[in-house]
Amino acid sequence: MIVVSSETVACEMVREENEIKLLTAEIERLKNFGCLGVSPSLEGLRDENAKLKYRLNFLKKSLQEERSKSMKSMININSCLQEIFGAAIQAAYPDLENPPLVVTPSQQPKFGDYQCNSAMGISQILLKTREQKVIPREIAEKIAKNIPANEYIEKVEIAGPGFINVHLRKDFVSKQLSSLLINGVQPPANGKRKKAVVDFSSPNIAKEMHVGHLRSTIIGESMCRLFEFAGYDVLRLNHLGDWGTQFGMLIAHLQDKFPDYLTVSPPIGDLQAFYKESKQRFDTEEEFKKRAYQCVVLLQSKNPDFIKAWNLICDVSRREFQKIYNCLDVTIIERGESFYHEMMKDIVKEFEDKGFVQVDDGRKVVFVPGFPVPLTIVKSDGGYTYDTSDLAALKHRLCEEKGDILIYVVDSGQSVHLQTIFAAGQMIGWYDPKVTRVAHAAFGVVLGEDKKKFKTRSGDTVRLIDLLEEGLKRAMDKLKDKERDKVLTPEELKAAQTSVAFGCIKYADLSHNRLNDYVFSFDKMLDDRGNTAAYLLYAFTRIRAIARLANIDEQMLRKAAREEVLVLDHEKEWKLGKCILRFPEILQKILEDLLLHTLCDYLYELATTFTEFYDSCYCVEKDRQTGQIVKVNMWRLLLCEATATVMAKGFDILGIKPVQRM
Repeated sequence: MIVVSSETVACEMVREENEIKLLTAEIERLKNFGCLGVSPSLEGLRDENAKLKYRLNFLKKSLQEERSKSMKSMININSCLQEIFGAAIQAAYPDLENPPLVVTPSQQPKFGDYQCNSAMGISQILLKTREQKVIPREIAEKIAKNIPANEYIEKVEIAGPGFINVHLRKDFVSKQLSSLLINGVQPPANGKRKKAVVDFSSPNIAKEMHVGHLRSTIIGESMCRLFEFAGYDVLRLNHLGDWGTQFGMLIAHLQDKFPDYLTVSPPIGDLQAFYKESKQRFDTEEEFKKRAYQCVVLLQSKNPDFIKAWNLICDVSRREFQKIYNCLDVTIIERGESFYHEMMKDIVKEFEDKGFVQVDDGRKVVFVPGFPVPLTIVKSDGGYTYDTSDLAALKHRLCEEKGDILIYVVDSGQSVHLQTIFAAGQMIGWYDPKVTRVAHAAFGVVLGEDKKKFKTRSGDTVRLIDLLEEGLKRAMDKLKDKERDKVLTPEELKAAQTSVAFGCIKYADLSHNRLNDYVFSFDKMLDDRGNTAAYLLYAFTRIRAIARLANIDEQMLRKAAREEVLVLDHEKEWKLGKCILRFPEILQKILEDLLLHTLCDYLYELATTFTEFYDSCYCVEKDRQTGQIVKVNMWRLLLCEATATVMAKGFDILGIKPVQRM
């Protein structure tokens, strides 16, 4: 997935400006020939001049909108430098195909702000393809000489074997920080608005959400927020397990336990217990088992009484799921397996018509090249499978929803299954992976502190609602230990409790590489030291309090943002300013690899960089004797505000709600 850079947008704007000039000249030419008449309506654009005028007005409006959007957008500095060095390498070595382009932030200030490390790779290519032995330092010097004029780079230096150290212009960084303060945190300018379809959470009806659903729900919600911020149209889908043979036994048990369910809504309080009872009967009572299968047939034939029973069971589950989603501030649209049921017949026919179906022991299967296990699309009894419903869902998302990117936030154990489904979709021609991105955002399991799968002491799976309630209890205990209950109002204390509890649970998950298993520990996640939500939330409230304690309100900060120049003379001011502006490149990386822990690492780096700045640079100077404010360094308060603004947007993407007082 490629996000169009501000520079690419600028090139498009120049192209449109040139087209406007040509159209204007053509209209003048037509005018001289006396071709101008009364402009017809849009529906009947017949006159050549009217068409040109319409095109001209459209382009002018489009250009104005793009220019306005581009001016407000945050610039991805890394992408800009890549374009600059890409042009320099092209100019230095015009005959070189696909030369390596490596631009990264410098790890140490003495080596500048960014580094271009392409020279070593080019040296290897020249040696292998042309048998030319050129030392990387010479290549680096040649690249440096061909760097085009730009507003970003103050100077470059060649270091070591051929590293090109890049020093940014301070006035450029200062202007970008001012733009951020005036316009807020805006995503980089994008091209055409695209659609992302994200499949996440996906619990099963009649079963309670447990800790295993936690990761999918949290990761999926955060990905949706990121793509929405990046300008995508996002469809959030909850692929519920709401269809299949298990509903036969549930409906049969419902009929026995609540025979008047058609007229009186049954008081099914504990659906998990209800499920266990029906499963036990299904496993031990032969007559019940037969009736359960009959119920499945009647349900699938859309018998009204059985549809009502099915809806009753689904509604009980939905209410329980929604409690979790409300706690975690998750927005999601239910589209379970039942949604695709009517499409499955056509899916089977399509695979049959294209000659992909084989019959194996009464089953209809599809072999996908490169995958040893075939997809079973029809069982020997004529029923459909998860394979069939997943294929139907894939086609619907591609062909009906017209998703440009499809993301499945599903545990790693489903990797082979999903890759087979995706490959089958390609094989039958539903999508081209070069055009449409279909990705499995896999994740590991949640472990207890004993490094084993997270379970209760009795060995049961941990219910998610119990986990969230325990988080609330521990967060309040932590706040009271710090005596926050003595300085906060009851409302503020409640808001802080919710923010810390749910923020810490989310952050503990998202701050780990999703591909790995992670250890769940309330003690670690509630620790206000280190890379935790507790530390970041406390840091955020402290930053927000600085201007308030200096009696500087939002209106004064907004006015200062338009009038003050952000001075970045102190090394800690400069370091903080650059760190703030790395936010767009961090988000770009996550849009490409879907690894959200990168954002957590960045927010922690930003908070610690701010602490270094605050310890070294006085924002508000006070008289030591009286405590009276004697001087406010407004440009430093603006740096505080810029830091908090970026942190707030980072929190929002992660689904964390900070509070003003904690």
